[in-house]
Amino acid sequence: MAPLKTEGLDMEPNKANAVPDWETFEEKLKNLREAFGKKQSSPLLFRGQGNSEWPLATTLERSGQTGMPFRDFYRLMTARIGPAVETFTGVGVPEYDPELCKTFENPELLLLPGGFPPVPLYRYMVYLRHHGFPSPLLDWSYSPYVAAFFAFRDDPLGKPERRSIYAYCERPQGVKGGALGERTISRIGPYVRSHRRHFRQQSDYTMCGILDPHYGWRFDSHQHAFDNRRPKQDYLWKFDLPSDERVKVLRLLNDHNLNAFSLFDSEETLLETMWLQEQVLKKVPRE
Repeated sequence: MAPLKTEGLDMEPNKANAVPDWETFEEKLKNLREAFGKKQSSPLLFRGQGNSEWPLATTLERSGQTGMPFRDFYRLMTARIGPAVETFTGVGVPEYDPELCKTFENPELLLLPGGFPPVPLYRYMVYLRHHGFPSPLLDWSYSPYVAAFFAFRDDPLGKPERRSIYAYCERPQGVKGGALGERTISRIGPYVRSHRRHFRQQSDYTMCGILDPHYGWRFDSHQHAFDNRRPKQDYLWKFDLPSDERVKVLRLLNDHNLNAFSLFDSEETLLETMWLQEQVLKKVPRE
């Protein structure tokens, strides 16, 4: 497939693009939005990761559960942990429904709008994702600046050389297809009543699955799906920025009140933000 060509932007989807600084990233972002950001049926989504060497992976994958059948995860989050969650949090947990499990054998499940999960279950899955339970949902934001915050938020001792900001367009040419035995990525949508973090972070979510002839749909790797994507769908651009840009980026975002406290609204993130403002940003002169 020939590289995509737009003004100031010449790169093929799913390739790492090293950019020297934040200003260059913003210029490339502008061009990308002009080329792909006007598709209301498939808006650009963004995700930040604190190390450019990390693959795209859900927290369920990172917990060692790659390939978990939909039906097993559904039973786990409703019938098994649901009673404790509802008892101690008051969050409404959908009842386990054996009839829903039958849909996990439908070959078109992830290709149909609203196919899976149903809204009450989606609401609960978003809650679990934002509170640390391993999840098959890969979280994205409609804001590249929220994604940038997550890319540059942490400052580990073994600081990575580069951080990554991803841009994703599910249907760049307005189509979406699939085939049996092929990994399928499904964008679920932002319109769900859930935890306030969902709205503060301008969130949307995708999940990736593959149909197993014996077990029905299983969760699978987004990274593998992107590496073997169909030509007309699931475009992914990866921008790798130097870690040395961290203070510059966090200062810019904080100037617009985008920080851990504004995105999470907790006591812990209030203190994280106070440390950033008083002990990091004030000690480095503005450029």
